[in-house]
Amino acid sequence: MQIHLKRALPLLFLCVPLFGFAHDVSSADQELLRNGGLWAYIQVGATHMLTGYDHLLFLAGVIFYLNSFKDILKFITVFTIGHCITLIGATYAGITANEHLVDAVIALSVLYKGFENLAGFEKLKVKSPNLLLMVGLFGLIHGFGLSTRLQSFDMGTEQLLAKILCFNLGVEVGQVLALIPIVFIITLARKHKQFPAFYKAVNWYLVIAGIGLFAYQLYYYFTGH
Repeated sequence: MQIHLKRALPLLFLCVPLFGFAHDVSSADQELLRNGGLWAYIQVGATHMLTGYDHLLFLAGVIFYLNSFKDILKFITVFTIGHCITLIGATYAGITANEHLVDAVIALSVLYKGFENLAGFEKLKVKSPNLLLMVGLFGLIHGFGLSTRLQSFDMGTEQLLAKILCFNLGVEVGQVLALIPIVFIITLARKHKQFPAFYKAVNWYLVIAGIGLFAYQLYYYFTGH
């Protein structure tokens, strides 16, 4: 389970742009929403979360920090409440922002979680912020990112609230489906003596991925590509 970071870094930076394309709104999704009714919004919401590498990286970082299923459930619930508030509220109110700037902030949340897991605040001799509060705050930001994506679609004016709620339901379904293998892998890894090395390597990956994704989003914001 020992991971060689020097070999992994070039692959990571090669994959970052590909991850970005996988997260984009597609014409196929728009066509599905146009013809598939409310069920299509559930489907697209689930797919969006399952391909939402930034959301999943952050959640993986949160789970890495926790030891009990009770704590995992508590923190994921807080994160879910946060992103439901902004996803539903911002979309219904028509509040939006540049998607690259929002995703840049989400990338910083990934960087933050990896940094915190590696005892970054302790090394700086600074008290780390309340984790539950930060997870809730980042949940609000992640939900705003999801809202921005949803508002990129042409949803029309009919059944608007129902469409938003169905998309949100799909996001929750996708989140659960994604978390099952993540929790399983981390739980299994804890039983091995190499777990400390695995923990360190994965959280360094989160730090590097957060920096790479942040730079990627800013590049596309300033270049307009």
